[in-house]
Amino acid sequence: MTIGIHAPNLEKKKSRKNKTTIDVNAPLLPKTQESDVKFDEFNGASFSGAVFNLSTTIIGAGIMGLPACVKKLGMVPGLIVIVLTALLTEKSIDFIIRFSRAGKLSSYGNLMGDAYGKYGKASLEICVLTTIGSLIMYMIIIGDVISGTTSSGIHHAGVLEGWFGVHWWTGRTFVITFATFVVVAPLVSFKRIDSLRFTSALSIGLAVLFLIIAVGISIIKIISGGIGMPRLFPVITDAASVFDLFTVVPVLMTAYVCHYNVQSIENELEDSSRIRGVVRTSLTLCSSVYLLTSFFGFLLFGEGVLDDVLANFDTDLGIPFGSALNDAVRLSYAAHLVLVFPVIFYALRLNVDGLIFSSSRRPLVVDNLRFSSVTIALVLIIFLGANFIPNIWVIFQFTGATGAVCIAFIFPAAIALRDRYNIATKTDTILAILMIVLAVLSNAVAIYSDAYALINEKKA
Repeated sequence: MTIGIHAPNLEKKKSRKNKTTIDVNAPLLPKTQESDVKFDEFNGASFSGAVFNLSTTIIGAGIMGLPACVKKLGMVPGLIVIVLTALLTEKSIDFIIRFSRAGKLSSYGNLMGDAYGKYGKASLEICVLTTIGSLIMYMIIIGDVISGTTSSGIHHAGVLEGWFGVHWWTGRTFVITFATFVVVAPLVSFKRIDSLRFTSALSIGLAVLFLIIAVGISIIKIISGGIGMPRLFPVITDAASVFDLFTVVPVLMTAYVCHYNVQSIENELEDSSRIRGVVRTSLTLCSSVYLLTSFFGFLLFGEGVLDDVLANFDTDLGIPFGSALNDAVRLSYAAHLVLVFPVIFYALRLNVDGLIFSSSRRPLVVDNLRFSSVTIALVLIIFLGANFIPNIWVIFQFTGATGAVCIAFIFPAAIALRDRYNIATKTDTILAILMIVLAVLSNAVAIYSDAYALINEKKA
């Protein structure tokens, strides 16, 4: 996949009625056929399909960490920060869309290359590579949920182990192997992101199912008097407690990062002018799920809510059919992650190809050998990582504070400040500066707090 560094005429974005051919250097699927390659007829992705794919990109593992964020910040500030992050995310995506259209550029990588040369493009691609850690973590969570895990000498039985006992086919290795090569591998073989629209719709449905169950459990416990008044504001006792509040930033960054797939989805849209509506609809949908999950997750478990709220559903809920509801929550979330996996993998594969095969003149989607090689190599790396890395929550915390914040805020703001096409308003400039300052300062404090806590934990 070759991405031009400065190519103002890479493509012309038009509606379905007047489409043009995308330059061969573009990393996304051409809408028209190349002379030497025959594609099946594709008339463009629907609005709803685009919304489902972008929403699935957004809602991943981050949703499970948001109730813990609300616990640290308190109910009121926690919910406000979730909304503010969504608003900033919409603005940063708007920067990418507007400046890409001004330069007629077909991808986020092209845009960074146009603004800051080959090193800018490479920086973005390297940051996207941090999603390997996220995908490994997805497989680890799937293994933990289905087969069980042992932490601090305590064994937490998985769903299959709880149902059928300990067998080789309920073990972690078999579960991860089956999930990777039987379920995930076929899904990551699609060359268009629009091909994942139905699995993405199912993924969003599973996230909503998890939310419905959590809300139902909370209502039952409220009626029975089993839930007290949640803490509304953070507990601040010293400087360390203030710094600790910033550890929520990486989780929030990870929860909303979706920028690397926006233009892939836009290029496949039936009418690319509707991408802003797709972004707003997706962010509204995901923010609503995030707010309700955070509110009811913290309401349900209070100060006992864990960094991964899914772990709280391994205990006795104190209500009828509690065990069945626990299993339903865990299974729905595991299935959700399986369906999120190929959407994130799509962007990862494009950027890995861009780093390794930057000199190639053929798009990845028309080079079957290259497409297969990159896909198989990444699947194997993720599979081995999921089997040999027992826990990567700490790594996930650090990648969220570095790669995710660069993709979501620093790079879009830097593009707006560069303003190669003189379209940035004064408001854009002020907001871009604010984004960079907030991102750098808050994540620097978050990294410091995480490192400090990790060092103290080892000393103890």
